Amino acid sequence: MRIAATLAISFVAVEHFGFLILEMFLWTKPFGRRTFGLTAELAQASAPLAANQGLYNGFLGAGLVWSLVTGNRSVAIFFLVCVVVAGIFGAFTAKRTILWVQAAPAAAALLLEIFAA
Repeated sequence: MRIAATLAISFVAVEHFGFLILEMFLWTKPFGRRTFGLTAELAQASAPLAANQGLYNGFLGAGLVWSLVTGNRSVAIFFLVCVVVAGIFGAFTAKRTILWVQAAPAAAALLLEIFAA
């Protein structure tokens, strides 16, 4: 169970570094606009907000990596709960698919981490 939890936490961390790249560096590029369904004008106007959001996603990923490096289960649980809450909030306020892309993998990793004790 420990290996499964570690792999799941690693997946969520990598996913959040991917969000960082998309939101901070690719938001106004064709790939980023296509990913988020944005016009060039909307992407340009919202780029500072997206960069801020991307930075926060990077912090979540860094926290998860920190938990893996230190082996601190409390840190892992804290950051996974943060990701689940952010994913649920995003699903209700921005786009429903965030629930499945962000919250669901984190919830699965959280359960694996809890039961890996």
